[in-house]
Amino acid sequence: MGVFVLLPLVLPLTAWPVARLAEQRLHPRAATWLLTVAACALALCSTLCLTLLMVGGTAQLPGNPLPDAWSDDEVREAVPYDEAAGELAIPALLAVLAGCSRVLWRHVRVRRRAGRSLAGLPRRTVAVLPDPEPYAYALPGRSRGRVVVSTGLLTRLAARERRALFAHERAHLAGGHHRFLLLVQLAARANPFLRPLRTAVSYTVERWADEEAAGVVRDRQTVARAIGKAALVSRPHPVLAGFAAPGPVPRRVAALLGPAPAVHVWPSLFTAVGVAAWTAAAGTMISALSSANSAVTLFLVLKAATPL
Repeated sequence: MGVFVLLPLVLPLTAWPVARLAEQRLHPRAATWLLTVAACALALCSTLCLTLLMVGGTAQLPGNPLPDAWSDDEVREAVPYDEAAGELAIPALLAVLAGCSRVLWRHVRVRRRAGRSLAGLPRRTVAVLPDPEPYAYALPGRSRGRVVVSTGLLTRLAARERRALFAHERAHLAGGHHRFLLLVQLAARANPFLRPLRTAVSYTVERWADEEAAGVVRDRQTVARAIGKAALVSRPHPVLAGFAAPGPVPRRVAALLGPAPAVHVWPSLFTAVGVAAWTAAAGTMISALSSANSAVTLFLVLKAATPL
C-alpha cells in the first residue's frame, strides 16, 4: 500500500477551491449536487483509509481478537509507519463514528421535537402558529413535509412577500435540501478538511430555494425584500436551528438583485470554476483509486498471512 493509503486523508484539500467558486459561479442546484457528491465520496474514502490503518494497529495490540498472523512482519510492512499510524487510526476512527452518530441522533431528535410541537394542528402543508415571535422553516416529513410559519412573521410581510416566503420554504421540501445538509454534515464529521464544503452547501441550498421562489413569484426583487425582512426580524428558532439557518443574507440578496444564474451541466475547463471543479474531480478519483488499491492490497496480504 505504501503512503498511498494516507492520500485519502488529505485529498479533500483539493476540493477547497471549488467550494468557494461553485457557490459563486454555478447554478445553486448544480453547485449543491457537485459539492455534496464530492464531499460524500471523499469522506467515504478517508474513512476506509482509517479502517485499513486501524486493522494494522489493532493487530499489534495484546489481547486483540484478530489472528496473530495479522501482526507479522509482512503485514506490518504493507502499512506505512505501521506503529504510529495504526495506533492513531484507532481513536481517529472512533471519533468519526462518535461524531457521525451524534449528527444522526441530533437530526432524529430535532425532527421529533418539531413534530411534537405541531401535534394537534390540522395536517396541512402549511402550519401557521399563533406566535408573536417571527420565524419560518420547512419541516421535512414522510410525505411532502410542512411549512411552519408564525403569525409574528406574516404580519411583517406584504402579500407578495408572503408568497415568496412560502415558495422558498416549499422549495426546500421539494428539493429535499435537508438530505444534502445531513450528508455534508456527516462528511465533515468524517474528515474535518471537508468543513468548507459543508459551509458552501449550507449556502447553496438557500440560494437554490431563493431561485425557485423567484421563478414562482416572477419578481426577484420581491424575493430579495422578503428574505431581507425575514432576516432582520427573525431569530434562530430553538427547535429547528439546524434546518432553518438563514445563511449569508447579504450575499443572497445581492445575488437576487442581479441576473438569474445560467444553468450549466458542467463548467468549461477554460474558466476558474472549471479548473477548480476538474481539480476536485481528479482529487476525488485519486482518493477512490488509492482507497481501492489499498483495500485490495491489504486483503491479499492478510489472506496470504492467515493460516489455512
